[in-house]
Amino acid sequence: MQEYFNEVSILPTVEQALKSLYLCQSLTTAYQPIYMVRLDERNGKVFILAGEDIQILVSRDGNWEFLS
Repeated sequence: MQEYFNEVSILPTVEQALKSLYLCQSLTTAYQPIYMVRLDERNGKVFILAGEDIQILVSRDGNWEFLS
């Protein structure tokens, strides 16, 4: 249990958090279900999985892109 507290956690940036919330709100406005929102601790990007095949990556600076 002690080892868990010694690990360094990556938190989303303010820009990243706001853009992720905006994108999730836009997806639900378009009646797209959101299945997963996850911060990838390896690269610090937020991954959003929604709808039939929508995959979005949000960078730490708030820029985002669709994955194919």
